Amino acid sequence: MIIVAFCDKTSKKLPRVLCRKFKHTAPIWVHNDKIIMYQFIKNKNIKKIVLQMRDLKILQKFGWRFVYIIGSLSHDFINTNAVTCVNFTKAAIGLKKPAIQTPLALYKYLTKY
Repeated sequence: MIIVAFCDKTSKKLPRVLCRKFKHTAPIWVHNDKIIMYQFIKNKNIKKIVLQMRDLKILQKFGWRFVYIIGSLSHDFINTNAVTCVNFTKAAIGLKKPAIQTPLALYKYLTKY
């Protein structure tokens, strides 16, 4: 299962100006009892963060929203040439929609289906 996480906080200046509601997105992979968040820092700099179920509840209390998707992560998505967190997340879930460029657009698309 894949969880796509959305947050309204970021430390980067450009998303604070360009993005409206959500400023950041990250894919979370749930496999067996492991939960791994892939945090996009910048191009070719991805950090794996191991989480527990209580960590997801804590993130939710701090304003993170989650969308659950049935399936598995695309193979070799870490080596993609993503420039933004949205492009990285789209590569991770295997979504090929060039019109989706902001976290809010991705959130609306995923909650619609």
